[in-house]
Amino acid sequence: MSIAKTAVPQVDQAAVLHPSATLASFAAQLKFADIPEAVVRRFEDLLLDTMSSILAGSKARPVLNMAQFAKVMGPAEGASEDFVRRTHSSPYFAAMVNAASAHFVEQDDVHNGAVFHPAAVVIPPALAVAQAIGASGKDFITACVAGYEVGIRIGEFLGRPHYKIFHTTATAGTIASAAAVGRLLQLTPEQMLNAFGSAGTVTGGLWEFLRDAADSKQLHTGHAASTGLQAAYLAKEGFTGAKRILEGKQGLGAAMTKDADSLKLVDRLGSRWALAETSFKFHASCRHTHPAADALQKAMQDNKLSIHDIDSVVAHVHQGAIDVLGPVTDPQTVHQSKFSMGTVLGLIAAKNTADLASFDAVLGDDTISEFRQRVTMVLDPEIDDAYPQRWIGKVTVTTRDGKTFTTVVQEPKGDPGNTLSRPELEEKAMRLGTYQSAATKDEVTSIIGKVWQIEASPKIGNLLLS
Repeated sequence: MSIAKTAVPQVDQAAVLHPSATLASFAAQLKFADIPEAVVRRFEDLLLDTMSSILAGSKARPVLNMAQFAKVMGPAEGASEDFVRRTHSSPYFAAMVNAASAHFVEQDDVHNGAVFHPAAVVIPPALAVAQAIGASGKDFITACVAGYEVGIRIGEFLGRPHYKIFHTTATAGTIASAAAVGRLLQLTPEQMLNAFGSAGTVTGGLWEFLRDAADSKQLHTGHAASTGLQAAYLAKEGFTGAKRILEGKQGLGAAMTKDADSLKLVDRLGSRWALAETSFKFHASCRHTHPAADALQKAMQDNKLSIHDIDSVVAHVHQGAIDVLGPVTDPQTVHQSKFSMGTVLGLIAAKNTADLASFDAVLGDDTISEFRQRVTMVLDPEIDDAYPQRWIGKVTVTTRDGKTFTTVVQEPKGDPGNTLSRPELEEKAMRLGTYQSAATKDEVTSIIGKVWQIEASPKIGNLLLS
């Protein structure tokens, strides 16, 4: 997607020495007119993708646990839609529950360079607040774009060493949420900076949960969305936060990474629209499995192979894939199986798909379990050098009759250069939205129509409930 440079409010260039303030000023002062039309259209695509992901996750037990917490702790009514309980609540609890659900089925968007899932932590809090205050569609879009631009740049700032231990969606996501909500609340640049400080000081999210098949990933997004919202509302009331929460001597860069580059926080603000770089997830699994899945799919198609022809598969990967997927050697839950390279490649080999329905039956599938033992991951220096800007897929397949095929996919399905069309997005939305009877076909069709018209909405109303 080619995005033309547009004019935005200029921040004092001396503020580059204070990137937290520069980024906060950008988020506070962004206007709808500043955003290129192509970015607006891309956001609409991302909104539909997120809505269907929320619905798809709404029957999951960890999500329902968080929804029950919201029921016990939250108000009995409110202006914001809780899509999991199909009721209304306060913005805080609606954001928490919807964000938890958005990330469950592993179909929400991802920004490659930041290794960050923006939608799950930006759209739920922004939508909840927009509904509560009666914001227009244009105001809602502007807020979400601000959240994306802030969160992606913080993810890039924190970098690969951070992601090895921390789930970037949980950490950068808290401030991304604050940026989106803060824009809706019309925070001044100073107030927005305070919101960043408050959000950043309470952020967190560790990968250790993968070793135990724990439910923490839903807490990561639920907490980030609701805590960022809290930080923005507190800043509106005069609550102060650290002014250099990102680049300060005891800020996030110092605490959570080894090679923080503050220039990435202000990289081409107003001319580079990072939202347009975000990818859609085609397979219902951890994004680190997608490049190899696409490469195996291509290898089998090009060489007319079936699962019975394959003796072994080597997935050539970047270090981030090894860090995240490596601990999952014997998946015990459906969700954990989505972080197993062998399981994902087994589904591709056996079914030519790694969709939600296939994962639901994977734990009892002896064919997949056996195939998983024949899959290995190896660090490939060329692929690792390209990561995270490019996620190259490469597999070496050895057949039972001794032949070897190496196949490379330069851009996985869903990346900006290999993206999903609107008809494909609508098909995905229908598939996810009706998953486990979360919504009817008519309800999903109605949501699709509302999303495509969101810019023209004078006031953000219900997207699902009557």
